[in-house]
Amino acid sequence: MKNILSVLLFLILNISVSAQISLPKFFSSHMVLQRNIKIPVWGNAKPGTKISAVIKNKKTTAVADANGKWMVHLPKFKAGGPYQLKIFETKNPQTTLIKLDDILIGDVWLASGQSNMEWQVQQAQDAANEIAKANFHQIHFIVVGQDKKLTPQQDILSGKWKVCDTTNVKEFSAVAYYFARKIYQDQNIPIGIIQSTWGGTPIESWTSREMLLSSSITHSRILANDTLTINNFIKDSLDEIRFWDMVYHPQNNSDKIIPLPEYNDSGWQTVEMPKLIKDFGIGAYVGMVWMRKTIALPESFAGKNLTLNLGHPEMNYSLYFNGNEICKTVWNANPKQSYTIPAGIVKSGGNTISLRIAMLWGGGGLNPPAENIYITDGVSKISLAGKWLYKKDIETTIPQIHYYHYYPALLYNAMINPLISYGIKGFIWYQGEANDSAAYNYRKLFPMMINDWRQRWHQGNLPFFYVQLANYKRIKPIPSESEWAELREAQMLTLSQPNTGMACTIDLGDAETIHPLNKQEVGRRLALIANQQVYKQDCIASGPMYKSYRTEENSIRISFTNTASGLSTKDGKEVTGFAIAGSDKQFYWAKAIIEGNEVVVSSDKVAEPVAVRFAWADNPVCNLINSEGLPVVPFRTDNWKEVTQK
Repeated sequence: MKNILSVLLFLILNISVSAQISLPKFFSSHMVLQRNIKIPVWGNAKPGTKISAVIKNKKTTAVADANGKWMVHLPKFKAGGPYQLKIFETKNPQTTLIKLDDILIGDVWLASGQSNMEWQVQQAQDAANEIAKANFHQIHFIVVGQDKKLTPQQDILSGKWKVCDTTNVKEFSAVAYYFARKIYQDQNIPIGIIQSTWGGTPIESWTSREMLLSSSITHSRILANDTLTINNFIKDSLDEIRFWDMVYHPQNNSDKIIPLPEYNDSGWQTVEMPKLIKDFGIGAYVGMVWMRKTIALPESFAGKNLTLNLGHPEMNYSLYFNGNEICKTVWNANPKQSYTIPAGIVKSGGNTISLRIAMLWGGGGLNPPAENIYITDGVSKISLAGKWLYKKDIETTIPQIHYYHYYPALLYNAMINPLISYGIKGFIWYQGEANDSAAYNYRKLFPMMINDWRQRWHQGNLPFFYVQLANYKRIKPIPSESEWAELREAQMLTLSQPNTGMACTIDLGDAETIHPLNKQEVGRRLALIANQQVYKQDCIASGPMYKSYRTEENSIRISFTNTASGLSTKDGKEVTGFAIAGSDKQFYWAKAIIEGNEVVVSSDKVAEPVAVRFAWADNPVCNLINSEGLPVVPFRTDNWKEVTQK
């Protein structure tokens, strides 16, 4: 009995001691620690507790302060591993309180931004093949759990380090994975990626309160956060559950009534389709909209399975044909949406097509062009463009969601602040889409965030490499202003900050989706910059950049940097993407001729040119590259007022 009591007493004391020492969640087995620096490791313990940490037989100690916080700095190590890290109370070295295995020493990169950085390997191009060959045990990831907080946090909501293999890689950031893979293959060192991302978020969400208070752009907005409480978050979370339930499940039996051919829609409004909600002329609207169109099909369609193509709808929708549900609440991830209409539900004469479509966040509807919406029997094609009937407010009003993760500083508090002091090599960043409507302000907000992070990490001007927005949206037939072009310019101007680099992706986008799938090339281009600037590799890391211009009679001659062995066109055809203007500020498409490392730009419509723009559009048609195949970075020679400039 005495022995049993002794064992129990030992276990109780051991548990008590064990409970005194803790680490933040991002210190876990399989983590990568930064080489060639004194490595910080920290946590909590009973005040006054002396803590020891041992790795590679190197022991470091620290004492928990009055608040129970402690930090040790492990000595500098070269790349290597795997190692074991032990952390224990110094006076009781025989009892290892925390033991972390498979620790690598290498280079750690923090990958952050919105959805294009969050986009997973399994969602990107050639996913099955890439996943099947993704056994890189020297590459480790941690995905920080998405969270928002009113005050800076000391630990993340969730996340633990994982080895890059065919099981784990599918959920990693595709851009960050392809970046890490190339760096690992080129430098032969372990690579750690800390992924802290959230789709749709503006840069203000990722910047600290203190830094936002320092700018007139954000001062009043960050002060508005002071009215928030945790109850706001709770209510918003409950409302969001209701929100999605109502999006996915038709209210008031509307799906059993409205799609029927005999339904009386005589009081509905008309709209020319294809069109997006912002062009309906009804102002901002959030909710479910019902749409109907009756079409007469030729006799040749009778007895056949038909194909109905909706082109490129936005948001969730359900499709009905003569009252029969064809598809339900499909989240649009593909450029085109085609569905089989069974022969048994096709009638001679009039047939009714109904759509229940979500109008959310300013989006919703059917994207042009008109030729992409039709019904066919495989031989003949009947257009579905033209007049449709529509009605809003048939169903229960969807609750308003505040999406507090878009609010300034709240993601910084929960997803960046806890990571500060973790030893890293640098940052990679892909964001900007959410700031397009205020692109001019991004000129200040982006450098502000970079400086914010660097100051807090106390590792000097850590490398900060980022992706310039890709081409996206409808191609416009004439030169015009563009919020996306202005955001790209703000990103380009940020290169004036020390130790920064930008991967231009103006040739990698897709008119139909904000998430271009070729993440391999995005990651490769980021890695090229790191190879050149961090690892001092002799390589061409950027496409040509505008240097200067001079006027020559009725033309303008443009000079570039980063031309490598010379300029050419990607497709071997004439140069595209240039526009030229006179003093009237009216731009026209221009003829551009390559002469050595320069381009001469002119137009018969502009006798006295004063300004040139290249790739200045949401989705520019441009083909100028250097000898490494990297595209010319979009630019303009003028400084005329921007559409987002207040």
